[in-house]
Amino acid sequence: MASSSKANLAEQDEGEEADEIEHFNDFTLASSWERFISEIEATCRQWLADGPKRLLEMGAVHLDSSDNIYKVKSELKNAAKIYSMEYYFEISGKIADWNCTLHDLQLCFGVKEFLVISPQSASGVVLDAPEATKLLSAVSIALANCSSLWPAFVPVHDPSRKAFIGIQNMGTIFTRRFEADRIGSQVPIKFMHLEGLYELFVSKFAYCMSDHSMHLFRVHLLMKLTYQTLSNDEDNYDDIQEADTENAESETSPGCGNPNRKHWDDDCPWNEWYSAEDPVMGFDLVVTWLEKVVESSLEMAEMENASPHEAEKWILAPNLYPNLDSSKGDRIGFASQLHLLVNALEMSFESPFIEDFVSVENPGSDNLESTMVIPPPTVLDRVLKDLFLEDPQLPDFAKDEHKSSRAIKGAPVESLFAQFCLHSLWFGNCNIRAIAVLWIEFVQEIRWHWEESQPLPKIPANGSIDLATCLINQKLQMLAICIGKKRELNEEFEDCIGTKDDASANMEEVNKVGDESSSFHARSQAFDEKRDSLLTPEGFNGSKTVESKFSANAQDVHSADKSTLDSIRRGSAGPVGSMKLLKLCQSLHAPFTQSAPLMTEDMHEERLRAIETFGFSFNFSAQLERETLSSDMSAFKAANPGAVFEDFIRWYSPRDWENDESEAKGPSTDLTEGMNVDWPPQGRLSRRMSESGNFWRKIWDEAPILPASEQKPLLDPNLEGQKILHYLETMQPHQLLEQMVCSAFRASADTLNQTNYGSLKEMDTKMDQLYLTMASTLRPLQVNLLSNTSDTIEDLQRLCVVFEHVEKLLILAASLHRRFRQVPRISEAIFSNYYNFYLPTMGIGLADVDTQKEFDMKLQLSQNERQVVSNMFTPPTANQSWRKVLSMGNHLNGHEPILREIIFSMHDNASDNHYASSSHRDYQQDTETYRMYTCGTSNDLRVALSIISYD
Repeated sequence: MASSSKANLAEQDEGEEADEIEHFNDFTLASSWERFISEIEATCRQWLADGPKRLLEMGAVHLDSSDNIYKVKSELKNAAKIYSMEYYFEISGKIADWNCTLHDLQLCFGVKEFLVISPQSASGVVLDAPEATKLLSAVSIALANCSSLWPAFVPVHDPSRKAFIGIQNMGTIFTRRFEADRIGSQVPIKFMHLEGLYELFVSKFAYCMSDHSMHLFRVHLLMKLTYQTLSNDEDNYDDIQEADTENAESETSPGCGNPNRKHWDDDCPWNEWYSAEDPVMGFDLVVTWLEKVVESSLEMAEMENASPHEAEKWILAPNLYPNLDSSKGDRIGFASQLHLLVNALEMSFESPFIEDFVSVENPGSDNLESTMVIPPPTVLDRVLKDLFLEDPQLPDFAKDEHKSSRAIKGAPVESLFAQFCLHSLWFGNCNIRAIAVLWIEFVQEIRWHWEESQPLPKIPANGSIDLATCLINQKLQMLAICIGKKRELNEEFEDCIGTKDDASANMEEVNKVGDESSSFHARSQAFDEKRDSLLTPEGFNGSKTVESKFSANAQDVHSADKSTLDSIRRGSAGPVGSMKLLKLCQSLHAPFTQSAPLMTEDMHEERLRAIETFGFSFNFSAQLERETLSSDMSAFKAANPGAVFEDFIRWYSPRDWENDESEAKGPSTDLTEGMNVDWPPQGRLSRRMSESGNFWRKIWDEAPILPASEQKPLLDPNLEGQKILHYLETMQPHQLLEQMVCSAFRASADTLNQTNYGSLKEMDTKMDQLYLTMASTLRPLQVNLLSNTSDTIEDLQRLCVVFEHVEKLLILAASLHRRFRQVPRISEAIFSNYYNFYLPTMGIGLADVDTQKEFDMKLQLSQNERQVVSNMFTPPTANQSWRKVLSMGNHLNGHEPILREIIFSMHDNASDNHYASSSHRDYQQDTETYRMYTCGTSNDLRVALSIISYD
């Protein structure tokens, strides 16, 4: 028994020794906490070794909220938790200004580069206080081992509080500690005022003083106030520039609002077609007081009552419309409607007849979408009334026209067809069915004007056709001329009937007192003179006219040199210098001739095709001009009785009359001298005129002796008018849409070009580029080279995008110019900055530009610009301010700041403390021992405190 018990005791001792060996703690192995610190240290050493430039090359991420701040990130693991450590740094060596875009922690604590370590969780903050302290301690130890002076921060508490704690090793003596927190609501009344915030800061170092207002502390102060213009403040838009804003507002009756309230772009040229959203939503004005030294609470109370005009800096920041730089097409304007018109052009090839798009029962409308609705008849009637409303005064078609506008073969913006195209953009959302309905009604209205001989509106009746415009506009111009000729013929016919009736009625009375035939002859002569007066000398060719024939001397000589033949001379415009007839010693007279018949572009092309087919010859060209030649020859015969073919050639085509050497110098222009010139003139016809079978001589022989007033008009208004109406009623849809697209682009650009945006060179350049781009893109439509499979449709769609960019820029330029007419430097600076920001979006610039970045600009104002900006902050009305309680000071025209930022700081000299004598460094300069940053309003306050301690 004894031996067995001893054996058991021996086994127990061996088991206890084994247990002691298994639970042995080896302090030479690193714990998980130490490994965590070591991992932080290794990461920091690597970042320190790489430096900012190397980190940037390795893929450091740029912060969108700042222009010059980047960050790198590393994941760390401690036990079961994963942490994220981020290093924030700047590229430039200088410290960023307060007015620049800073990181939140840079603004709160005045640091430059820093670390942030946080858990990878949903909240991203450390909710446990011991864990936060332990985490910050680990980072501090790691940074001390690296000899790094980077500050480190840990987010704590609820994320909405934006709370941080932090620490920074500043060498062997100083340590800076950081703490930030936020009060989201129910801010104590004391902290709403500068006096209370000052006392809060002083309480951090004046522990033993109960009444801070009775003691003086040299506290350094920087303050920045941000004001914001009222939203949708459009009541007195133009009065911003005027000093009598209050007088203008007082004229409005109280209690009835503003009955004359207008939209901001009511007087802009595009407002007739659409109302644009103001791209400038408002402005933020940042007012900054530079560093001041405050010694008591009373000074803070006085500063709260100071006017913002006393601040050293004013900085203006525009707030632009969201997504202004986007090209998603979500804004209504000319560009969006032009895009729909291009879609209608693409669909126009589906049918050869415009009527097929009107009714869904027609076979050409199988592919029409149900969304292509037609506006009600009331809308159609309103559009037609606006188009055909007679204006007693024709618009100036060349007014405010861009220098490159005529390079686009469209209709002028004020013309009838251009107005039709602009109305089509907004009629039924510019679908092909709505365009077809409007065009059919438009042509019917034109036919009514023709049948009733009513003048067409918005078309100049100057008797000319502008071949630089589209063919439809040329046809309408010619139709207007035909209507005018038709009205003249009707009036002449009525005058003739009236003259005959008057003459027959007067014959009975004349028989009693005199010769009845003399009265009738006088009336007939007056009628002939009236018709001759309609044919002005502008109808002459350049080779036919001589300026002196209308002078006073010509008339005197002509009246003095009468002969028996002058009694039957008709349709004469006066003698042509000293020229004499070959067979009679009489002056050669220039006749009144009919103007050459007007032709549109397609008529000219038809003649050119005829020449190409039959070849160019002298006789063939005479056949083409037979009617005009015959008319001119008849008028010449009537004005020069007894004249021969050679006389006509000498006057009509001097090149075909070869003078002898004695007359090589040509006839004298002095009519008095011309009476002594030898007669008959010596010379002969040219070879082509003297050939046998000459077609000109044949026409001469057949031409009757008739003055222009008695000839049949070269232009048959009835025939040409019917041809034009037939063309308009039977043209194919794609031909109509091609000309509509050209005219719509030109008219839209000309409308925008009338905008007053000041002297913005970038905008002028962009408008010039737009016209050149339109001219090159629309050229295939002008020469009828478009097909439904053509790439031109894609080019037109890209042109719409370019047009949209320019339209947005122009509206922004107009909005800025209206606000800053008195100080154009502000509008020019803002627009130039935004133009450079917007340029990459327009496809011009670097390809790697981040277009998602928001536009952010801050412009410092001069003293003479402050009053204009101050007038933008119109005093709020009762309706706008009844909910507000003005609990903060420093009001600007009744507006309290939307944000107040203050930096308090206390400086101390390190040589004054008891550590200075044992220090090996020189700390004779001032050190910012206390710093407090406050940010917020009366309902929101954030405080960030940093304190330097002597360890």
